[in-house]
Amino acid sequence: MPITSPDTARDEDGAAPQEKADRARWLALFARATRDELDDAIARCSDAPQFIWLRAPQTGLVLVQGRVGGSGDRFNLGETTVTRCTLRQQDGVVGTGYVLGRDAERAVRVARLDALMQMPQHRSVLAAGPLAAISRRLAATAAQNDADVAASRVEFFTMVREA
Repeated sequence: MPITSPDTARDEDGAAPQEKADRARWLALFARATRDELDDAIARCSDAPQFIWLRAPQTGLVLVQGRVGGSGDRFNLGETTVTRCTLRQQDGVVGTGYVLGRDAERAVRVARLDALMQMPQHRSVLAAGPLAAISRRLAATAAQNDADVAASRVEFFTMVREA
């Protein structure tokens, strides 16, 4: 059995752990992007190859789980609607898109961008422009949400009774 260093370790798909983490990160950002943001990103890749469907857009339900206190035991929270699709470009690169809801067109755009991000010539353009803009917008939205929550926080205190 060959010994591999952490730098050259690959999983059964042939992907390095860092590559999988990077892909998960950009898929998460694209899944939260608006249609306009996705359209802008695709427009920057005018020489994108044609594709065929491996799995046309499908909408279904997935079970959402939560954790007690955010890190404790798991529990079933409920179900949500998800749309997914998978495509293969002419060059053999496979892209997958999952989005919350029933928006098949957004799922197609996410899958298209997933495939394009796996191509080095498109990754640098997309990462520096649209992907960074989506990340900034989501961070600003989260910061605003945190500020709104902090503004409505109520501090409780108890008085100690001396006997």
